[in-house]
Amino acid sequence: MNFNLLNSLGLNFDYSYLFIALFALVIILFIISIVNVVKYSKLKRRYEVFMRGKNAKSMEREIGSLFEDISELKNDTETHKKEIRHIYKRLESMFQKIGLVKYDAYQTMGGKLSFSLCLLDEINDGFIINSVHSTEGCFFYVKEIREGESKITLSEEEDMALRIATNEI
Repeated sequence: MNFNLLNSLGLNFDYSYLFIALFALVIILFIISIVNVVKYSKLKRRYEVFMRGKNAKSMEREIGSLFEDISELKNDTETHKKEIRHIYKRLESMFQKIGLVKYDAYQTMGGKLSFSLCLLDEINDGFIINSVHSTEGCFFYVKEIREGESKITLSEEEDMALRIATNEI
């Protein structure tokens, strides 16, 4: 083969190398085109599954419906947040802490029939019920607790019930 153009440019080399390089380039381009065809067919299948039974108007309705659902979920979320805040507010005033001490008031009866029961809310407000059981009857005493303290002196059992309720024991 005689290529006058290449010879005039001063390129004197074996043209079989050029042929091999071009052949390799064709093979690489063929592989790339096969990869693209495979990717395109996968994408087309996914698109067909997505669009199955739908046209532009039905897709628009579907998307509009999704936005409505999202709007409803946002409204429900706000409602639930308000309800949860209300529940937490109510829980603050409910009795959450309990302390119970059973004892034998006169050491003669046996069976520890007397008890001190302490009921407190979240901020340690509440009361202590002290039940003293004796041979003559059963007597109940109630003492108010504010912020974990009583204005009236507590017995040893009442104090222990208060400390149990406030997790000091």
